[in-house]
Amino acid sequence: MTIQEVRELFPHLKTDQTYFNHAAIGPWSNLVLSRVQEYAERRSGTQIEIYKMFLKWSDDAKRKLSGLLGTVPDRLAWIDNVSNGLNILAQGLNWKSGDRIILNDVEFPSNVYPFLNLKSQGVEIDFAQSRNGMVDIDDLEKLITPRTQLLSISLVQFLSGYRANIDAIGELCRKHGIIFCVDAIQGAGVVQIDVNKSKIDFLAGGTQKWFMSSQGMSYLYITEELQNRIIQKNVGWTSVNDSWNFLDYNLSLKSSAERFQNGTLNALGVAIFDASLDLFQKFEMGHIEKNILVNTSYFIQKLSEVGIEPVLRNVPDSNRAGIVSFKSERSTEVFQELEKRKIFCAVREGLVRLSPHFYNTQEEMDHVVIELGKIMGGLK
Repeated sequence: MTIQEVRELFPHLKTDQTYFNHAAIGPWSNLVLSRVQEYAERRSGTQIEIYKMFLKWSDDAKRKLSGLLGTVPDRLAWIDNVSNGLNILAQGLNWKSGDRIILNDVEFPSNVYPFLNLKSQGVEIDFAQSRNGMVDIDDLEKLITPRTQLLSISLVQFLSGYRANIDAIGELCRKHGIIFCVDAIQGAGVVQIDVNKSKIDFLAGGTQKWFMSSQGMSYLYITEELQNRIIQKNVGWTSVNDSWNFLDYNLSLKSSAERFQNGTLNALGVAIFDASLDLFQKFEMGHIEKNILVNTSYFIQKLSEVGIEPVLRNVPDSNRAGIVSFKSERSTEVFQELEKRKIFCAVREGLVRLSPHFYNTQEEMDHVVIELGKIMGGLK
């Protein structure tokens, strides 16, 4: 597919808005809209009981997603959100008082509270201190002790857009026998991921942002080795091997990661995600990552030329992804002025956060830069 062919799939591009807010929620393409229509038609009369169709969509989506993550479908499970996915890990391990977990001070709360909640069990949390939105591997390594059991980090930080070197961090964790957990919600669908190459033990991500799918639909990846260490606190009728033998009551958990799918799933969310993944297969993740990095570098350069200094101005592409943020004492006013011009972004913790996707063009970025220049000049 060409970029123009991709752009033809998005109805919002035919309006007079500029949407640079994929880090919050992504727009739906015609691929998704067609699947929603198909789902609605089936459920409203042509095939009301769609369980077999759901299984096909689920299997297809896991096959596509596993290809993007460098794993196999059996290592994936559908969940409702990243927080609950990380709680499966946090609550499933056999913690001892004095065990330690390494986090950092610029994580989204989803990647903090499930682990902070373990303090009642005597688990201690060590926070690496970020530097201008960046988390340095040396600062993570300094926090490692003989009692460190787990390190969790976002592949891409939600505020600055800083992309962690997960290959190096995974190697560090493996060397010290530490569980390596990655929150991929701002990285999957943006950059290429290989869970085996990066030695990731557990990964959770959502579908509503860069994958441009639905809210309330997420996924987890877990290695077989780590799964065998998990004491599963929550189970349901679909967690077991013989789910359809209803009155057997044999709590024999599935050997795949599907054991964490405890009951009825978000069937529409699965169906939509399967459709949205077709775009990432057709355009290919290698090309998507390349486009995003080119866009990010161009955007940062153009913003710098009008006197706006993005947080990641002086970092290499290897530490960038799709998010471009800059500080402003009047960030809310900047956001409101952009919104008046139908330029959509976000404000987070005093940062104006812009997040164009791979299909966005340099002309769109030029437009945003020009308008930002006017706004910033008018606010002085």
